[in-house]
Amino acid sequence: MKAPELATQRLVLDPAAAGDLRNRLRTDPQAGVRQAARQFEGMLLHLMLKSMRDAMPTSGVLDSEQSRFFSAIGDQQLAQELAAQAPLGFAGLIERQLARQQVGVAAPAPAALTSASSAQPLPPARRSLPSVGAVQPAPPRPDTAPPAVPVDSAQRPRDFVDRVWPHALEAATRTGVPAHFLIAQSALESGWGKRELRTADGSPSFNVFGIKAGRGWSGPTVEVQTTEFVDGMPQTVRAKFRAYGSYAEAFRDYAQLLGSHPRYAAVIGQQDGVQFARSLQRAGYATDPMYADKLARIIGGSTLRQALSAA
Repeated sequence: MKAPELATQRLVLDPAAAGDLRNRLRTDPQAGVRQAARQFEGMLLHLMLKSMRDAMPTSGVLDSEQSRFFSAIGDQQLAQELAAQAPLGFAGLIERQLARQQVGVAAPAPAALTSASSAQPLPPARRSLPSVGAVQPAPPRPDTAPPAVPVDSAQRPRDFVDRVWPHALEAATRTGVPAHFLIAQSALESGWGKRELRTADGSPSFNVFGIKAGRGWSGPTVEVQTTEFVDGMPQTVRAKFRAYGSYAEAFRDYAQLLGSHPRYAAVIGQQDGVQFARSLQRAGYATDPMYADKLARIIGGSTLRQALSAA
């Protein structure tokens, strides 16, 4: 069996899948492009399956958040297998387009287009972005963006996008949520990187999703003042947040958070920007009563579109 075909036998939630794809793109670009194109076709098939499932009645004794969660995972796995065993032909078209663009990426990429933790240039697919759409909710985490911490004054939304885009792509393959939705949420939580949490010695925590350090967290932490909403009223409290060694770790942990909590079942695989934001809020990701509206505005706003197109 050829190496690219092995990827189709993996579970969609396999945390090593995205890393393997990056390694393949580095060591065998042609095979990597083929595998990436197949994953894109799998995502299209998953959208078709999701539309069909949404049209089916959901009431019944077996209907629950847990059953819907596992059904969503099963649909993603089925779409991946269909893309490998019974392709629609989109993968071939995507592969040829990526191959043509790859020729233009052969020259050294500017520093702004590389990840802080990887020398890999942003994938050519970045140039063709899906239309901005809906929003949804997520699990317990730092409820509102942490207090402002001075950062480089030259930081702009497109600089932030440059830093996190490769990691958003990886998290997108694990959650089934478009990468630009994830960037929008990290932008809301961190103020486009300007309010990124800092440790006591001033080093970055890379926590751009405002995830708190609960009792189950054994890694490093950073303690700061933040705003929580109690009965709709803002209150300033001191809380501990998770600290990471890189943006890659932060996005990986965020994807793990969504995938491991049934309460986020409605978020997994969400393709509508507004529903993505609302689902996150309904699941209790933040206490801010305006959280979904704020996130939806970023997803559908011109700032994100311009940052994505300019980066």
